[in-house]
Amino acid sequence: MPRFVLEYLEAGAEDEATLRRERDAFAEWRFRPRQLVDVSKRSLTCKILGKAAEAPIIVAPTGLNGLFTHHGDLKLAQGATAASVPFVLSTMSNDAMEDIAAVEGVRFWWQLYVFGDGDRIWRALLDRAERANAEALVVTTNCQIYGNREWDSRTRATRTRPSIPTILDAGLHPGWLTATLLAHGMPKFKNALEFVPEDKRGFFDCAFWIREHQPTSLDWETIRRIRDYWKKPLILKGLLHPEDVRRARSAGVDAVVLSSHGGRQLDWTVAGLDVLPEARAIAGDRMAVFVAGGLRRGTDLLKALALGADAVFAGRAPLYGLCAGGAAGVTRALEILKKEALDAMGLLGAPSLEALGPDLLCRVSAPDSPAPVLDFDRARGAQGGH
Repeated sequence: MPRFVLEYLEAGAEDEATLRRERDAFAEWRFRPRQLVDVSKRSLTCKILGKAAEAPIIVAPTGLNGLFTHHGDLKLAQGATAASVPFVLSTMSNDAMEDIAAVEGVRFWWQLYVFGDGDRIWRALLDRAERANAEALVVTTNCQIYGNREWDSRTRATRTRPSIPTILDAGLHPGWLTATLLAHGMPKFKNALEFVPEDKRGFFDCAFWIREHQPTSLDWETIRRIRDYWKKPLILKGLLHPEDVRRARSAGVDAVVLSSHGGRQLDWTVAGLDVLPEARAIAGDRMAVFVAGGLRRGTDLLKALALGADAVFAGRAPLYGLCAGGAAGVTRALEILKKEALDAMGLLGAPSLEALGPDLLCRVSAPDSPAPVLDFDRARGAQGGH
């Protein structure tokens, strides 16, 4: 992958403190395993929003996946389906939701960015998602102002033109270039394109137009209108304050996702895992609680479940699989997480998900860890950027 593509996958906002925190939060919890427990029969099978899944994992909504590989969203959906877990398609995806819905056996959820004036666009998108038989709606709440991602501006000479070093570096990756841009052109935002002015439908122009037309007036009244309009399960993503979890419960929301948007929005926030125990207590059995951010190992999955999560959103982990091996790579990444979790359950003395609880964990202080990014990040710092 060219450097700018890997930066898009790996990097966060500003000092990347939130990005680091997502990993540090998991590191602060250590297991207290039980012994002499029969763990000969272990299972990750569960129900997510009332339907069976082979693991408490949901493939998170991520945008611009056409940069990684042609039909990146479709391959993510295929990989998630082969692993028997739900897949969430982003508003900023490059494959049409109808193509995702056509994947045999897929559990397709639709993620909504509210953009444009009034309610017209989100109503039209929800109508389309209903016709595509989306199982649930995920409304992202923390992206009305775009995070300060300095690496993003550094890769472009102008708003719509990559810098010369970016172009030269891309040219050093002929396999990627041939399989993506040269063969198929720049990706398009197929679910949002019809709402964008005709002269703003190029890749960069479209992304900036949508970004600039996400209303900062988004509030709980908007959520009320969406709740009234959408009759299937409604999930709010991006909450990190307990009072917002409480308001979501009162608003009739079916689930919340505790998420910092992968450390790409407000820097220096808590991680979703930090808020999880309190959010679980607030939600009780009236609302599902999911957590996103930092999932890299099966042990991470078990920690989140033990602290009260009903399931965990996986973002970067399946994207690594997508970059490495397409749909099969996505499935492989998810299978790695599942195997690690099953093995850890045996060593932990927890034969079932029901056996996981906070009694199996102990919180310890953890030193600051380096940012969970690739080797090129050190070079990036040496060049004077972060």
